[in-house]
Amino acid sequence: MAECKQFEGKTLFISGGTRGIGKAIVYSFAKEGADVAFTYASRSETADEIVKDLEANYGVKARAYRLDILQPETYKDVFAAFDADFDRLDFFISNAIISGRAVVGGFGPFMRLKPRGLNNIWTATVDAFVVGAQEAAKRMEKTGGGSIISMSSTGNLIYTPNYAGHGANKAAVEAMVRYAAAELGEKNIRVNAVSGGPIDTDALRAFPNYDEVRAETERRSPLNRMGQPEDLSGACKFLCSDEASWVTGHTLIVDGGTTFQ
Repeated sequence: MAECKQFEGKTLFISGGTRGIGKAIVYSFAKEGADVAFTYASRSETADEIVKDLEANYGVKARAYRLDILQPETYKDVFAAFDADFDRLDFFISNAIISGRAVVGGFGPFMRLKPRGLNNIWTATVDAFVVGAQEAAKRMEKTGGGSIISMSSTGNLIYTPNYAGHGANKAAVEAMVRYAAAELGEKNIRVNAVSGGPIDTDALRAFPNYDEVRAETERRSPLNRMGQPEDLSGACKFLCSDEASWVTGHTLIVDGGTTFQ
């Protein structure tokens, strides 16, 4: 008897799907039968390899599109390409982030913060969520509804060194999620956020104080471990499932218990 897959016949679109949390989400949904579209910033070869792997091993349709998250309006062009490849959209997850030179002035101690870096983080976090979710909602409305998720971070709840720029913008995107949920509910579109504690990814390992963050996370968590990308992909699957049909405007915290101490 064939295994029943909960997302068979449905389609996920996620920004930033070639590594870390985004990649884990892509594979998690594909395993459940969902067709998958994802964006990448510059790693076209990696994106192509993931597409081939998904189609070969899970029998789903997969496509990758280049997106400059600092130019959110180009989401409209990406979704136009999406429309040529897919006939429906059920789930949209805003996940892509920026790093490197683009966050200079946005990642650092409070007294070193600069408007340019802070504005770039806002563009990639809040503006990108707004434009992406707007485009997704237009397509979900045609098929009777869907689920939209913004990835967030517990860095907006507890002090995290050098994280003021990101933390403040994560708080802002969670507020935007609640507003979107209030207005899109009549279209049967649910909007939520998934707020992760420190997750063991390449991005986190690039932090100069990675070892300190890892040790402190393991100390704070009653589960005595760092979070893994799969911990957040499971939360996203729940919020997109029928079991979460009355959950909207909510931020689901997945942090191993590190924020309640």
